[in-house]
Amino acid sequence: LRDLAGLAKRLQEQFGVAPATADGLLSLRGVLDIPETTETEEARAALDSAILSALEVALGGLEQARQGEGAALLSLLSGHIDAIEALTVRAEADPSREPTVIRERIAEQVRLLMDASANLDASRLHMEAAFLAAKADIREEIDRLKTHVASGRVLLAGGGAIGRKLDFLAQEFNRESNTLCSKSNAAAVTAIGLELKAVVDQFREQVQNLE
Repeated sequence: LRDLAGLAKRLQEQFGVAPATADGLLSLRGVLDIPETTETEEARAALDSAILSALEVALGGLEQARQGEGAALLSLLSGHIDAIEALTVRAEADPSREPTVIRERIAEQVRLLMDASANLDASRLHMEAAFLAAKADIREEIDRLKTHVASGRVLLAGGGAIGRKLDFLAQEFNRESNTLCSKSNAAAVTAIGLELKAVVDQFREQVQNLE
């Protein structure tokens, strides 16, 4: 390399050629010579052992990290399911669902309609009111939410690749909470339904982190 650098300098001085660059000189044959080495079986075995040892450490760290993340997600998802159950119980126990309260509310609405128009058929009006009362009942939604809560706990307890199943369960939770809000005929139950939807959204976001 020293000889070539000196030659390049003389060529530049005598003939005006462009100055040599370091990478140009280093790329010339013979400047850098990497000898071929013959690897012994002992050296190959030592290298393989080192590689496998490093891989073992990496896999152990990965497994530990996944278990730690899984434990944290289990705690979060279990908390969401507990919150869904608590809101379901609140909706079920809300005073607005008491038969006497429903009856009084419907009777008052019918009375107001009858007072507003004397031409309304009272019997037909009462039939329509009874139909609407039945349609507004959220008993089925509450029962399904309780069933989904139980299913979610079974899935979390079983572990494994349950992300897709929990994502489907989140869709079911969302469907029931939407129906509960649409069928509600009381502000208190509607508020519970909206809170339920928020918890279900949080549940579904965390589920996306699972296989």
